[in-house]
Amino acid sequence: MSIQNTLKALSDPTRREILNLLKEKTLSAGEISDKFDISFAAISRHLSVLKEADLIRDERDGKFINYTLNVSVLEEIMLWISDLKGDASK
Repeated sequence: MSIQNTLKALSDPTRREILNLLKEKTLSAGEISDKFDISFAAISRHLSVLKEADLIRDERDGKFINYTLNVSVLEEIMLWISDLKGDASK
C-alpha cells in the first residue's frame, strides 16, 4: 500500500463520496455514475484512482463490474494517523 496514493485518492470530494456510497453496499459503475452530475468517463477515472490506491475492489458480474469498499486499507490509514497523533496521555 502506498500512503501517497491513498491520500491522493482521499483528497478528492467526488472520490470520498464514492467511498461513502460503497460503505452502504456494493454498486456497479453505472449505479455509482447515476449519483453524480459528471460524465461516466469521469466516474470511471475516479474509480481507477480508488482502485489503484486499493481503497475499492472490483468484481466482474457478466457485463457489469461491481465495486466494494476495501476497509482493510482504511483501517491501516487510520492506524497510521493515530500513530502520528501519538498518545495524548503522555
